[in-house]
Amino acid sequence: MPVRQLPEQVVNRIAAGEVVERPASVVKELVENAIDAGASRIDVFTDGGGRRKIVITDDGSGMGAADLALAVDRHATSKLDDEDLLQIKTLGFRGEALPSIGAVAKLSITTRHAGEPHAWQLAVEGGTKSEIGPAALARGTRVEVADLFYATPARLKFLKTDRTEAEAIRETVRRLAMARPDIAFTLAGEERMPVTWAAALPGAPGQLTRLGDILGADFRNAAIDVRAEREGVVVEGFAASPSLTRANALGQYLFVNGRPVRDKLILGAVRAAYADYLPRDRHPVVALFVTLNPREVDANVHPAKTEVRFRNAGLVRALIVHALKDGLAREGRRTAVNSGDAAIASFRPAFAPRPGNWDWRRSPSYPVGATPSFATAAAALAEQDQVAFDVGAPTADVRIEAHAAGDLIDRPLGAARTQLHETYIVAQTRDGLVIVDQHAAHERIVYERLKASLAKNGVQRQILLIPEIVEMDEATVERLLARADELASFGLAIESFGPGAVAVRETPSLLGKTDAASLLRDLAEHMEEWDEALPLERRLMHVAATMACHGSVRAGRRLKPEEMTALLREMEDTPNSGQCNHGRPTYVELKLADVEKLFGRR
Repeated sequence: MPVRQLPEQVVNRIAAGEVVERPASVVKELVENAIDAGASRIDVFTDGGGRRKIVITDDGSGMGAADLALAVDRHATSKLDDEDLLQIKTLGFRGEALPSIGAVAKLSITTRHAGEPHAWQLAVEGGTKSEIGPAALARGTRVEVADLFYATPARLKFLKTDRTEAEAIRETVRRLAMARPDIAFTLAGEERMPVTWAAALPGAPGQLTRLGDILGADFRNAAIDVRAEREGVVVEGFAASPSLTRANALGQYLFVNGRPVRDKLILGAVRAAYADYLPRDRHPVVALFVTLNPREVDANVHPAKTEVRFRNAGLVRALIVHALKDGLAREGRRTAVNSGDAAIASFRPAFAPRPGNWDWRRSPSYPVGATPSFATAAAALAEQDQVAFDVGAPTADVRIEAHAAGDLIDRPLGAARTQLHETYIVAQTRDGLVIVDQHAAHERIVYERLKASLAKNGVQRQILLIPEIVEMDEATVERLLARADELASFGLAIESFGPGAVAVRETPSLLGKTDAASLLRDLAEHMEEWDEALPLERRLMHVAATMACHGSVRAGRRLKPEEMTALLREMEDTPNSGQCNHGRPTYVELKLADVEKLFGRR
């Protein structure tokens, strides 16, 4: 078959396959055009998941008749002043969206420029343009797309259900609305109730307001302001405290020069920053905005402009990690404080009001038989007869120090009062109380000590008088021995002891007396999940976290009053003490006002 030039309509339909993947792609391109036109309000309406109808209305600058006629031609754009593709400051620049949409759908554009006496209208069906005619429109542009993919019926088979496509459109508009909080957005359609996001004030407060409107009040309450800047690159935004997580990474948003993008860069950077705070199967919620010179980023990588390429990707990644770590360290105790509301909400009053027809004679406490005399009743209440009501004393009681610990009440974690169930420490603060999980709290303390020792001069070791022999399967032994050097850096010295056995000769002194067999088995399980590409630092932190878990105070251990007080003071001096290495809160703070509400005092 000889080589031939394809007709323009076929070329447009091929290009549409790259740009117009699904109805959400159409909404993305048209809303980006509205943003580039300087709109302050954008309304989006869809029907049938965008397959039957999409209508985008904005109050932007609009177009004149000559610009409208040219706008639906391929590679015609008003967003490039010259041919420099490295100086792109708008969301769109390729000039492919409108002709691609018109090639596969019924496209109608009504627009009015401020200098025009009236609006103009143009229709494109299957790539065929109509004549431009006058129309009625107060201001801006209205774009209507009907019967998407009618010109390419095969593409309709690849669309999902109307509900799924409508959700994809919703996510697209959400991302664009997060990127531009200064613009009001309305999303409506037969598949959903209308949603309006009002324009927010400029700056960080307005940005957080828009993010809270979209991501929910939970994100707004848990948000931590983050920022880092170096060599002209600025990373700023908001990251949720470790108390707010999701089962996947879909809650992580990245915007580069106002453009929503999907990049694996943010996934790795966020995972590294939250490594000390979350378990491996949980993901944080973040919204980060990267601003840099347009020449330092290439937006012309993907036809749909959903990906970018940084000239110095290492710098951007390092800034993201630094900004997140700095914010999390600054707000290290936010997790427990925010958990107080949820803890209060979990309480339910144990008392139920009596019904109006309640008869006291039906009460379980109604005496059976003859009522004893007062003297008999007094004798029955004698102290020696109250043994049946003895439920035991608290695990530990430090109320005797109530007067001596007056200054401790003003400390962030207050003064220790008692220990419950040999697991939880109850402390009193000036305006409430604190409940501490002793194992989780000490686990974080030991972990931070291990990290500090490793960074300073290595972890101190203790030599076992008699090496402990741990038997495991050969594959597990090989896995441990392959990481022997990494384990040695934390003071855990192991060596082979024949097939299927490992000899433990040294353990970290910070852990004290530890169960080496249990520690090695847990380490081996974690190593099985490691990827060879995992950085050494991350692998070392996994080792430290496992050791900290084994070296911390266990639940079920009875603590002395001075031990409880010392634990609280160490928590106050330890960074990131709001949660343990697995992401669980180490303590919950309950305000006295909230407790009083539970008992109807307020």
